[in-house]
Order: sequence, then structure tokens, then C-alpha cells
Amino acid sequence: MYSIYHFFAHLFRNRNRLEWVPKLEDFPFDIELLSYKGRGKFPDFAIRVNPGGNPSGGELIEAKDSKSYSVPSFNSTIPTGNKSIVSLIQGKSSVVREQMEATGDDIFAVPLREVYYLLRGKDPKTGNTKICLVHGSFFETIKVEQLIQQAFGQVLDERLEAEDHAISSELHDLMLRIFSTQDSFSKVRHVENASVKLRFRIMTEVKKEGNVFNSKIYPAIRDNTLNFVVPNYPAADIAQRKRHLRQALSISELAKGEECIIHHPFNGGFFALSFPL
Repeated sequence: MYSIYHFFAHLFRNRNRLEWVPKLEDFPFDIELLSYKGRGKFPDFAIRVNPGGNPSGGELIEAKDSKSYSVPSFNSTIPTGNKSIVSLIQGKSSVVREQMEATGDDIFAVPLREVYYLLRGKDPKTGNTKICLVHGSFFETIKVEQLIQQAFGQVLDERLEAEDHAISSELHDLMLRIFSTQDSFSKVRHVENASVKLRFRIMTEVKKEGNVFNSKIYPAIRDNTLNFVVPNYPAADIAQRKRHLRQALSISELAKGEECIIHHPFNGGFFALSFPL
């Protein structure tokens, strides 16, 4: 059986090494659970698919290491709770697709993949560590398209005000719709007679409300703990997630953990299962 729950169980059973390994990328992740492992581009890992199984598997994971209790910037992909697998395997030379096919994965069995972020933060003063495997919805409090559109809208309104110009509301809304996807910025642009290529890049930085390491907002995420953080809604989903955790972890292992609900200022309650390192 392959799933994010079994991935977390592997982290738990190797939590001492996970705490002290110099770089997260050097941690010996269980390759039997993975259909893809990359570096430097989203995702860092993909869990194998269980065709027709429950859980379905196929989750996508990005690992981020920090030398402080701040979540590093997201440089390649705006964080999201779910991502279409088609968007990752397009193109003739898709490394993601090639690796998944080589492992015998049924790529399209799970067309919409859940996204998780494996975060490790260290307090430079005390040496304390917090490690969280957190669902992407913790960061996606509004849809990505809406985030880009409203951010671009601020730029547009600032420039119109600076130039003392006005445009119709219809043209304003059209321009915002045109620039509502990350693809509009991520492509390399070739300009005739230019000796350089141009690519705009979106970088996403986490606000304090989205910093799961922030002890003032999320005191339940304590120092020197390993945490699994998922949405606490709807009720049927969280009940199923707990069943999957009970399948991946033994009764004695679960007894070492502590369950709680943490409250996101923008996105409701999240269930957290926390273990001491």
C-alpha cells in the first residue's frame, strides 16, 4: 500500500535521523513508496498510485529546509492543495512522466493529486527543530488564479493612478482575467533582435498567518516535534484520514502521538498529529 500516510509513518520511524540529517535531500526516503524523485523543481517526490485502492495514493510532495522558524519562499510553483497530474507531465521530455512510467505507475488513475509540503525549521539560537508534513491547503487560502489576479490588479491600479489614467471596468476585468494564471509569467519570451531571453518569475513568500512554525499563532506545533497537518473538514474526510493513519501506524506508535486542532486565521481548523522527536 502506498500513500502519504505510509510516507509519514516512514518519517516517524526514522525521525531521529530526519531531525539531524544536514540536508533534507540527504534523508534516505523510502524509494519503494515513490514513483518520482527529483530535485530543484516541483514536485520533489510523488507517491506511487494504488489503482482502485483506498487510499488512492499519488500524492505530490515538496520538501523545504530552513535554518530558522520561517517557511522558505516557494520559487517554482505557488503552493496549492491539489494539482492536476496533466500539468506536470506535458511535453515530449517530461522527466516526471518518464520516471512514473518506468516504475509502472498508472499515471492517470489519480488525475487530481493532493499536494503536501515537508517542512523542517531550526531555531538558530536554541537548536530546536520543528518538522511538519502539511497539506497544501494550509497555504492556499484563496485560489491561485484569484491570488495572481488580485496581485496583478494592485499593480495595474497603481500604474493607472501614477499615470493619471482610467480605463473602463470591462477592460480592467479583461486584463485581470488574461493575467490570472502562472503560465502567463513562467514562459520564456523571445524578442526579435534581443540577445537575451526574458522570463518573469513569481515568487511566493509565506505570511506570518501561514507560517506553521509560528509559535504565537500555532502553539500546538511545539519544539522538537514531528507533525502531520491536514484539513479538519469535512467530517467524512477527516474521519477517513484518521482511518488511513491507523492503517499506516501501529497502535503502540499512535499512542506516542498527540492529536489536536490548530486554527488557521484564514482557513479554518486543521487536524494535527504530533510526535516528539
